[in-house]
Amino acid sequence: MNVMWRTLLFFFLARRRVRREGRVEPRAVTTIRLTTLPTDIDILRHMNNGRYLSLFDLGRWDLLVRTGMSDVMKKQNWYAVVSAETITFRKSLELWQRFDVESRLLGHDDRAIYMEHRAVVNGEIYASVIVRARMLKRGGGTVTHEELFAAVGEPDMIPDIADWVHEWAVASALPSTRQPAPSEWRD
Repeated sequence: MNVMWRTLLFFFLARRRVRREGRVEPRAVTTIRLTTLPTDIDILRHMNNGRYLSLFDLGRWDLLVRTGMSDVMKKQNWYAVVSAETITFRKSLELWQRFDVESRLLGHDDRAIYMEHRAVVNGEIYASVIVRARMLKRGGGTVTHEELFAAVGEPDMIPDIADWVHEWAVASALPSTRQPAPSEWRD
């Protein structure tokens, strides 16, 4: 539940920053400051590996609010879902350690939007995640890129997704929800 309270807090703080500083460009790197709390650590006394993904969500909300994308999503009755993510750990975050979550939009392909989040301490990367998200309509269906860019404009200077990100997206994909996906283990 504490991540829910943190989410509401950072959503509020992002809105306040927009009022004070204005919106940021879609290609901007946004930063929020966090502290590793007792509820974030595991038995080894460092941040639990699953908690990173929850805290990176805070960075994603900050990015969506500060670019104005959350307003468009609310107006259009859209929402985003994470369809895949991969995380790489380099160093552990310890109890009470302050760190920044840096977030940026990497780009898009024909079906998804890609973002990167980093846990950074004093300019040094501790962990990094690549996120693949799809935009969905509350009434059902997927938001096409044509609909998305008609609503928000196509961001300038967004590079093509790196080949390895496309390969990862294909390799990690599960079957569509309209296809069977039996849990069968192979030897």
